[in-house]
Amino acid sequence: MKNKFEPKSLKAKRTDWESVYAYTNSVLKSLEHGWEPSIDEKNKILAERAEKFAKLPVSSSAVELIELVIFTLAYETYAVESCYVSEVYPLTDIVPVPNTPDFVLGIISVRGKIVSVIELKKFFDLAEKGLTELNKVIILRKDHLEFGILVDTVEGIKEIDSSRLQKALPTLTGLREQYLLGVTNDPMVVLNAGKLLDDPKMLINSKREMA
Repeated sequence: MKNKFEPKSLKAKRTDWESVYAYTNSVLKSLEHGWEPSIDEKNKILAERAEKFAKLPVSSSAVELIELVIFTLAYETYAVESCYVSEVYPLTDIVPVPNTPDFVLGIISVRGKIVSVIELKKFFDLAEKGLTELNKVIILRKDHLEFGILVDTVEGIKEIDSSRLQKALPTLTGLREQYLLGVTNDPMVVLNAGKLLDDPKMLINSKREMA
């Protein structure tokens, strides 16, 4: 006859210690060899990380690089953004144009296309330096507008952080200040090529040539 007062704990199922040992060993082996997530788990982790990064605020101090074409004018260093430069051309066979401002040096033919050339040293009232075979014409372009600027030498191309440009210097006055994009610590004067191209004084049209 069964004892009705037999403790319930004795009636419970026995613990399967072999299964416990097997599970523990599998966990230990995983820890020893390193856990390797499945492809789906990896994708889920990457998606969660991407979502977190997307929610991070954008830093206002982010670097904004601009590429510059560097040149010299009257022994000073200048630059314009390369996005406005279509090409650099040697100064050859320039033809003066009558009845134009003195800063308009003339016109040149670039592969059969007529391009006017502006002498920035006269436009900015800088010390003049005689023309040499080293002189180059940097051809600026914006949409349908195009003309060349005469420079003494072309020094190369450089990327800078636009946020570090100083807006003005005490020595930059008059027209140079009006067409200024900024100044570097070198110092190098970065001109606003877009503003130069938008200035109607820089363009030579057929009516003006015949005036």
